[in-house]
Amino acid sequence: MLELVLILLRIFGLVGFSSLSNFDDFVLNRWFLSSLILSFFLEVKVPLGNMVKGRILLLLVFGLLISTESVGMIEPSPPTTVNSTVSSRPKVVKIGALFTYNSVIGRSAKPAIIAAVEDVNSNRNVLPGIELQVILRDTNCSGFLGTVEALQLMENGVVAAVGPQSSGIAHVISHVANELHVPLLSFAATDPTLSALQYPYFIRTTQSDYYQMNAIVEFIEYHRWREVIAIFVDDDNGRNGVSALGDALSKKRAKISYKAALSPEASQSDISNLLNEVNLMESRIYVLHVNPDSGLAIFSIAKKLQMMSSGYVWIATDWLPSMLDSILPTHTGATDILHGVVAFRHHIPDTDLTKSFISRLKNIKDKDTESFNSYAFYAYDSVWLAAHAIDAFLNEGGNISFSSDPRLHDTKGSMLNLAALRTFDGGDKFLQTILRMNFTGLSGQIEFDTEKNLIHPAYDILNIAGTGLRTIGYWSNHSGLSVLAPETLYMKKSSNTSSTSNQKLYSVIWPGDATTTPKGWVFPNNGKPLRIGVPNRVSYKEFVSKDKNPPGVQGFCIDVFEAALNLLPYPVPRQYMLYGNGDRNPNYNDLVDQVAQNNYDAAVGDVTIVTNRTRFVDFTQPFMGSGLVVVVPVKEEKSSPWAFLKPFTAQMWCVTGAFFLFVGTVVWILEHRLNPEFRGSPRKQLITVFWFSLSTMFFAHRENTVSTLGRLVLIIWLFVVLIINSSYTASLTSILTVQQLSSQIEGIDSLISSTQPIGIQDGSFARKYLIEELHIAESRIVTLKNMQGYIDALQRGPKYGGVVAVVDELPYIETLMSSTDCKFRTVGQEFTKSGWGFAFQRDSPLAVDLSTAILQLSENGELQRMHDKWLKKMECSTNDVDSNKLSLRSFWGLFLICGIVCVLSLIIFFARVFFQYNMFTPKPEEGHEIQPAKYRRTSKTQSFKDLIVFVDKKEKEIKEILRENSKKRRRSKSLDGLSNSST
Repeated sequence: MLELVLILLRIFGLVGFSSLSNFDDFVLNRWFLSSLILSFFLEVKVPLGNMVKGRILLLLVFGLLISTESVGMIEPSPPTTVNSTVSSRPKVVKIGALFTYNSVIGRSAKPAIIAAVEDVNSNRNVLPGIELQVILRDTNCSGFLGTVEALQLMENGVVAAVGPQSSGIAHVISHVANELHVPLLSFAATDPTLSALQYPYFIRTTQSDYYQMNAIVEFIEYHRWREVIAIFVDDDNGRNGVSALGDALSKKRAKISYKAALSPEASQSDISNLLNEVNLMESRIYVLHVNPDSGLAIFSIAKKLQMMSSGYVWIATDWLPSMLDSILPTHTGATDILHGVVAFRHHIPDTDLTKSFISRLKNIKDKDTESFNSYAFYAYDSVWLAAHAIDAFLNEGGNISFSSDPRLHDTKGSMLNLAALRTFDGGDKFLQTILRMNFTGLSGQIEFDTEKNLIHPAYDILNIAGTGLRTIGYWSNHSGLSVLAPETLYMKKSSNTSSTSNQKLYSVIWPGDATTTPKGWVFPNNGKPLRIGVPNRVSYKEFVSKDKNPPGVQGFCIDVFEAALNLLPYPVPRQYMLYGNGDRNPNYNDLVDQVAQNNYDAAVGDVTIVTNRTRFVDFTQPFMGSGLVVVVPVKEEKSSPWAFLKPFTAQMWCVTGAFFLFVGTVVWILEHRLNPEFRGSPRKQLITVFWFSLSTMFFAHRENTVSTLGRLVLIIWLFVVLIINSSYTASLTSILTVQQLSSQIEGIDSLISSTQPIGIQDGSFARKYLIEELHIAESRIVTLKNMQGYIDALQRGPKYGGVVAVVDELPYIETLMSSTDCKFRTVGQEFTKSGWGFAFQRDSPLAVDLSTAILQLSENGELQRMHDKWLKKMECSTNDVDSNKLSLRSFWGLFLICGIVCVLSLIIFFARVFFQYNMFTPKPEEGHEIQPAKYRRTSKTQSFKDLIVFVDKKEKEIKEILRENSKKRRRSKSLDGLSNSST
């Protein structure tokens, strides 16, 4: 097909001119042929690739450029310079402007561009002595004509082009700009893909839709919605914008559930059919990304379809505020159909300069609009950006010159006037000059980041209510959602201003005058109930089982699910579908996979929440706790003739016996001098100590204590004995009635180290867990189908073809033990912690609502009542003997207190004895001769013997001796006094 077009152009170029009477007819026929070929490709819809179509389009465009050398045309006005030898300070510099005059954006941009050129030429500080001229070209909302106008604009020697307005034209013209080195300063092309390295000469002077879509996603996340439907115009700008929206949603674990594409020339019938289609879907969050010139028709039809009522959410991109800003306040009727819509608008700082600029534009007489949108500010700043960059470029010694590209010369007699397109010699340097510009414009800070995007992207979040727009907040990449204007937050250097806790917006009035946030979804309005997979169990049917009566299933899990659904504020049509053949329990991993593969919408039953399942489905809040435990059989143990020794550990027996003797000895020491019952021959006193010590165990001691310290020690000791006796009695009673394990398995660790078979429930996840996580040999795993299989396998044991233990979830085991009167017991602790929940497809909003309902059931006690209805639980006291033994750890505090009291009593006793002994021993009197050292050593030995004899004396005798000694000392002192007086 490409060869056909080339042949047609070449034949007509060579033959057609000779057959025409004049040049005008030739030009007319060239236009006619090009239009004819173009119509052929558009109407016949030849199946060509995008690259081939692009080449054909460029050929048609270039076919309109007629070589002046071949046909003798009058040359067009020369460009600013045509060679590289011109002066660096020309008198005139030309820039171009590409946009659609008769469009929402164009009607605001045109007067702004003209005003900017006037301001630049009247400013003596920028481009002094140089006139800035702008060449305006109307793209007529046509990709083809826009491309033609852009190429004609390039013939006029422009150093930069303000525009294009359309992202589609920008994609095509950017290739031309790359070759001719002419920067494009687009104030309206928001397609995120235009920032690619493929288009180095495309510079966006407005905000990219990448940031706008991130702002919308944060708004969606703020209201906790998970799915949206994107309605967009199926062109470059629409497709790439929605793609950016999907990428941003995926980072928040949300998604676009459906992409509803509209043709750029969609009729009202097409729009109505598409809206009817999305209205049957689950999501009620609509993101509308269309063109401002035709977007209102969508809302008008949506209102007729009652899609602007309560429960719906409409989020519009910047196209809607741009359109409303251009028609309000003169056309307030447009807001009637937009009531409750949320829209995002480019944020323009509210300054005196912006207000005066708008006032100035409104005073223009021959304007096409009464009001102006944000694109007027971006267009104005784009012209100033070009002016500042040209001024800097020239001041740095740059030359504005153009040269012909030899690749564009016709060497084969072609009629394409490619030589008219000239390359800007300083384009690369001029591009770098533009990118480093930094000044404050009407739209804010004009400065570019490394990806050629304006820094500080920000948007106003608007809510359409009543007869106008109300601002409910702002978004910026610096602060996220906020009720404060972004420029005020740029002054704060805090790094956490965009954290989730700081996000805040004012209240929103939603469609239907609703003030509460819509939940954002409904059940699809297509007559299909929720498909719920239910395991068809053959064991433990208390949890879930088949039922003859509607709804066809019953059990604890079904009652919980139904009760939770009854708490939801909306009806849930549902259909229960049994999963399994009824001969054996189904595989629960397969059931969960069926939900993930969209064969079921949910799985309801005793489905355990485990890690590998959460990767594919979403679970609700657990409605029952669960975990794997080890179960073994138990038996009654016969009484042992030495059972009376088992209540205490060996250490406890030794410490208790030692304290009996220690306390008896302490009491004997304290009572020996005062109490005649503790005196006598050594044999009698030794027997008394042992008798007194052991008799206190039964509170049968016959000796009375008379000393204060002895009574104190005895009181403390009797309290200790009371505690020990009580504990011994309780422990012995428990031991005599305890059940004993019939295996050596004490928990999961001993089970892993053994080599004996292990039983598991059929269909349980425990099989995979034991093999893959605990690395137990698969040959050891025995599958048991029902409860009777559990009982038989455990009672037979591994010697007779049974199992040494069963590993299963705690709810099943509690039912087993209750049904068998505690013939089995669990050993060790739960070695996994999980729970049962209802499984739903990923990102299902019903999972969140049901989780809240389950929490309500738990809080109001209804969950426990349903548990008691279906499941009986018997407490089984199956502790082993060792667990009933009492150790020193339980009593060391009592022994410590008793020991401290005994030691303190002994210290007080011996301190008193030493004091009495010092009073009893006579002091050396004056005049007596001091004995030699060897006699003093003998005296010390004798003194120790005297001390022992002194301690053994009765207290009464000691007091008599001390009184006699006291009298002798007084008489001796009186005699000494008389002798001294006589001398």
